[in-house]
Amino acid sequence: MTSLETARAIAHVLDARKGLDIRVIRIDDISVLADYMVIATGNSSTHVKSLADNVETALDDMGVSVSHIEGYRSNSWILLDYVDVIVHVFSDESRKYYDLDRLWEDGEDVDISDVISD
Repeated sequence: MTSLETARAIAHVLDARKGLDIRVIRIDDISVLADYMVIATGNSSTHVKSLADNVETALDDMGVSVSHIEGYRSNSWILLDYVDVIVHVFSDESRKYYDLDRLWEDGEDVDISDVISD
């Protein structure tokens, strides 16, 4: 599975579980951290955890294991590191506060309209 396929699969899982404002940003030209950044919002702390859990389970089922997880106990921002793809699941308040969308604005938005519903 390529890093783009992984990022798109993650976006699909987040959408299927009612994740909000899902973005996939290609960052490989501007950072050595990863190839793609996936950002999504949950509508409560329980939803944030559920989104992260569902991504981890779905990708495990696809044979892709998470390398590292941060923030699971915080309830407001969970990071899942898949080496080439980094996933950020935020509460609405935390997403606005940390504003990663602005931080990675030099990255290229990936069209995911075919894997998420509007």
